[in-house]
Amino acid sequence: MSGAVWQISGGPVSRPYAHVFVKYGVGLIGPGDAGPWTAERDDNEFEGGFVRRFADEVKVGDAFLLRTGISTLCAVGVVGSDYIYLNQFDDVNGWDLQHARRVRWSLLPQEYTFGSQVFGANPTRCSRTWNEELLDFTDRFVNSPPTHWQTAPLPELPPEEAPLEEVPAVLQGIIAEANDLVPLLWDRQSFGEHPSEDELIVHFVVPFLRALGWPPERIAVKWRYIDVAVFRALPRTPENCLFVIEAKRLGAGVEGALQQAKGYVEALAMPRDVIVTDGIRYRMYSCQSNFEPAAYANLARLKKSAAQLFARMKRP
Repeated sequence: MSGAVWQISGGPVSRPYAHVFVKYGVGLIGPGDAGPWTAERDDNEFEGGFVRRFADEVKVGDAFLLRTGISTLCAVGVVGSDYIYLNQFDDVNGWDLQHARRVRWSLLPQEYTFGSQVFGANPTRCSRTWNEELLDFTDRFVNSPPTHWQTAPLPELPPEEAPLEEVPAVLQGIIAEANDLVPLLWDRQSFGEHPSEDELIVHFVVPFLRALGWPPERIAVKWRYIDVAVFRALPRTPENCLFVIEAKRLGAGVEGALQQAKGYVEALAMPRDVIVTDGIRYRMYSCQSNFEPAAYANLARLKKSAAQLFARMKRP
């Protein structure tokens, strides 16, 4: 192909977001909370030159390789727009990925694994590739039928979700604390290592449940190896368990904890909803719909839909 070839990350295994790219026809990178890129802004505002290259050097018609690891690929795309800033992608599994390009993707039937670390031992968020194996693969892929995907209409973008305007009074304290502490917890230089899952349970998860009306005797920590179990009534039995919470270290990726939490539910032999969290982000999966996502809230970035999670977690 005549255009350049770029590799772009689909996220780490613990917090992947490649499916979002394909679903909405986009290529996204962060950090996006610093605002839109312009030529007048310094690279340091965006933690390096990645955003500048993505916004200024990528051209319409270039190819994107959507990687899921240092040697794995899940889709090939053709860039379909100039740089745009899309605020609706400010919380993609906790990532701020507002820097965007529209991309027409062709999803591979299954991940393709190259025989070596073609993307490098420590690949960046998005960079041009000169690897001969990748260039050859891309050229053969985009020039092999079917090619209709390269001119297909782009998918509709999701609407930008409005912020939650009225935080319930009982939650205002913990929401304020989350907003105050999250920047510090992410700052390794000022804070040190990210807090452990046990620390997050103590400082955020249990206080969150208490604010939602649950008394201490209905909140079990490490009951039957479950991080947190919430009971509709006593005694603490599988029959009385209402939902279970699996906690992960900040930054470890809560979505990757679903399978572990489902294992605990299977051990209870009772269908129960699952919540995965890092103390700040809470994602609920419904046992009634094969553990599909049912509700979500990011305490440090509350959207209108967070009210659904609050309602489902609140003590009846």
